[in-house]
Amino acid sequence: MRAANRFSLLALLASFVLLCLPLTGQAAMQPVDEGWQYRWGDSPLMPDGTPQWIVQDEPGQWHDIGFPSNPPGRAGREHAWFRVTLPEGEWFSPMLYIYSVDIIVQAWFQGELLYQYGTFDEQGRGRFEGWPWHEIPLPENYEGETVYFRVFSNYTDIGLWGEVAILDHPDLVLHLVSRSAKSLVIATICGLIALLALIFASIQRGPMGFASIALFSLVTGTMLVAETPASLLIAYQPLLWDYLAAGSYFLVPVTLALLLQQWLAHHSPAVLGWLWKFHLGFAVLALLASLSGLINLSSAFLVFDGLLLVSLVLLVGSAALRFRVLYREQQILLVTCGLFAVLLIADMAVAHGFLPWGWLVPASWGALAFALAVVSISVWHFSRTQQALQQMTVQLEQKVAERTARAEALAEREAARSRLLTLESRKSQKLADLISGIQDCAVLEEAFELLARALPGLYMPMAGSFYRRRPDGSYERVATWGPAAETAFPASLDRGLPSLTETTLPLRSQALSDPLCFLLRVEPGLTGGSPEGVLLLAHPRLPESLKGYGTVRVVAWVYQSVEKLGITLSGLALREELQRFSYEDGLTGLKNRRHFDELFRHEQEVSRRSGRSLSLLMLDIDHFKRFNDTYGHEAGDEALKMLSRVLARHFRGSDTVCRYGGEEFAVLLPGATSAEATERAEALRRAVASEPAGEGGAVPEHLTVSVGVACWPESCTEFGDLFRAADRALYRAKHAGRNRVAAAEA
Repeated sequence: MRAANRFSLLALLASFVLLCLPLTGQAAMQPVDEGWQYRWGDSPLMPDGTPQWIVQDEPGQWHDIGFPSNPPGRAGREHAWFRVTLPEGEWFSPMLYIYSVDIIVQAWFQGELLYQYGTFDEQGRGRFEGWPWHEIPLPENYEGETVYFRVFSNYTDIGLWGEVAILDHPDLVLHLVSRSAKSLVIATICGLIALLALIFASIQRGPMGFASIALFSLVTGTMLVAETPASLLIAYQPLLWDYLAAGSYFLVPVTLALLLQQWLAHHSPAVLGWLWKFHLGFAVLALLASLSGLINLSSAFLVFDGLLLVSLVLLVGSAALRFRVLYREQQILLVTCGLFAVLLIADMAVAHGFLPWGWLVPASWGALAFALAVVSISVWHFSRTQQALQQMTVQLEQKVAERTARAEALAEREAARSRLLTLESRKSQKLADLISGIQDCAVLEEAFELLARALPGLYMPMAGSFYRRRPDGSYERVATWGPAAETAFPASLDRGLPSLTETTLPLRSQALSDPLCFLLRVEPGLTGGSPEGVLLLAHPRLPESLKGYGTVRVVAWVYQSVEKLGITLSGLALREELQRFSYEDGLTGLKNRRHFDELFRHEQEVSRRSGRSLSLLMLDIDHFKRFNDTYGHEAGDEALKMLSRVLARHFRGSDTVCRYGGEEFAVLLPGATSAEATERAEALRRAVASEPAGEGGAVPEHLTVSVGVACWPESCTEFGDLFRAADRALYRAKHAGRNRVAAAEA
């Protein structure tokens, strides 16, 4: 109820702001709405690129027009020129403001290109680049001069649209903000509705009504912001705003159908489900096709408007047929939806010239009215639900009081319970110590070894066994405790645990399985969702007075302890996995340069203290760039994987192999002398040369490697020089013809 009251207060405040909007001032501007002329076609260009039509006056070719848009007799033509003589005026920094152009334009003034939006190719054509307003700076001597507009459009409309006027830049900003104020405020209210609806949706159970409201409000608010002229004041990215406007506009029928389908409940016509799925597919395909350059975004609006007209009629009409059987709130919802649909159709009629451009269709108000109607009904339903929940809470509190009274009558059992709690406290401390020990483990296997040793002390006096999952999916017993546990519990468990029933909470409504079975799950899923361990326990032996209460409490504690152990092991597994990713090359599976650098610092300290030699191999694939260019990067990746497999086969477990970068690899050989390292490098070189570069003969070529060998202290006296020595040796091997091994000189 409090949330509903807060929402109502916010709605009243928003309404007050909307009422104050008419007080917004209007900017001073001088309309340019007289003396316009047009000419079909495109002007030839003179050698310097200047259009002939702006320097060779041909009065007979120019025709008068009331406003420079959609001249008569288009007949499929895509080029048109417009011109007008600019009137006199007193302006500080005059700007020529044009509301919109279909679709790209050049403005020529006194033989010079004054302004261009879009890119004209050699044929004078170009792609759609958005529908922004245009601000063209005028020179000081513009009065009485003629400005020419070259326009290309493969859209249904061609020319300049809306307003053409002269004004100062600050006045233009004021005009744009004033023109956008109502839409921005309504968009803000829609955003607030979306936020509140998301909050309600997060606490709502059952149908996702509030989620549908949030989606509709978010789509409507985004569309209003993207279509306002003030959006370009935020960021002058016309095409980006047009894509946002298109995406949200295309999703309007999706959200409408979802809302109606949700709120009409059992009376929902089947066509609603088909419509929202169809329009969702259209929105995705249209935007992807436009982004990939297959179509112009402007052409998608034409198709969508026709589909939207049919869809709105189907949406409202199919629901209206069931109007009489609907509840009152459903009828209100349908009426506001119909109003919004009528306003959308009228707005489309203005956009396509069926109604005068000057008509201001309040489609945003229709969207707001529909959203407020949906929210009001939703809040009303939510309030009723909250009242029912409060009544249920009172009933639950009464039941709790009754149970408390019965518990007080059983005071004689407190002594036994106290002993049980003391035992539970000691076990909880052991569990905390075990969890702390697991957290200190470096790897998961070490943690499971600690777990197997600690479980007997944790769950005694209940006899039990713990099983660990094998690679084949079965489970092997790794720990057992208690009297006769060796014979009471099997030595292994079958894959899938078909003979066991997991013990879960709550326990009051189910019979306990025999034996008690608890599954230890470790996330992320190391075993594809199967439990990593299984704990089997005998039923706890408790005094007769505690069998009911005590058994439930003990089993619940065991269940919770297994859950905590699983969470702790999951954290360790995640940490181990993240550490592995940070030190492993994703393509080859070898260690990466970061791991190699850290290990090299460790090995040099070991070698310095022990005096044992430390050898380093630096190897590089010969002509790898040519190989990539010839067979492609996919074949190059396969070649790198092949080399990594060969490296893994040819070196000891104490050696460290890493992908040092690109096609360069490094091998660290602790204890190996220069001669031993050179011999192993030569064996590696021969193995690589005999290995196919690709599987199945897809790549006929065999790769070769060049190897540089350096050893401390034979090649250099300082560890810091070991890399440079190996690198110089690698350079000599490559310079000497490649496919060879070169040892660093002492």
